[in-house]
Amino acid sequence: MDISKIALFVFTLSLASAPFIATQTVTAHCQIPCGIYNDSARVQSMLEDAATIIKATKMLAELEGQTDAQSYNQSTRWVLSKEQHAQKIIVTISDYYLTQRVKPSQADYTERLSKHHAVILAAMKAKQNADSTYATALAESIKALSAYYPGHSHE
Repeated sequence: MDISKIALFVFTLSLASAPFIATQTVTAHCQIPCGIYNDSARVQSMLEDAATIIKATKMLAELEGQTDAQSYNQSTRWVLSKEQHAQKIIVTISDYYLTQRVKPSQADYTERLSKHHAVILAAMKAKQNADSTYATALAESIKALSAYYPGHSHE
């Protein structure tokens, strides 16, 4: 089965189940000034999401050409997982970092803004494509943020 057939199948499946999908609650920490942040943990979490996307693209490539029901099922699950993890990264960047950690008062604001935006764009491309190069580029764009967010203590 080629990737376009998988994508069409997933799209059709998502349309069929759309009325039954519950809304997602965003739980970004924290949009009040609580002072409890663990920026580096969020970077690590996004790297785990990127690793899942890389694995999903690998598994989709392995399933390509398979026409049995189990392979369709697994392909659909990998596509959905890839989408969910990419969206989680987008939410983390926009709802946490861009709203709370990247500030116009920072001397390197433009550079930071550009690097965070690059993660969002890479996540979007990873959602749209089943090629592992996009997933790898996403992981690299996340790694580029690590210098801004070294380990942090809550003391």
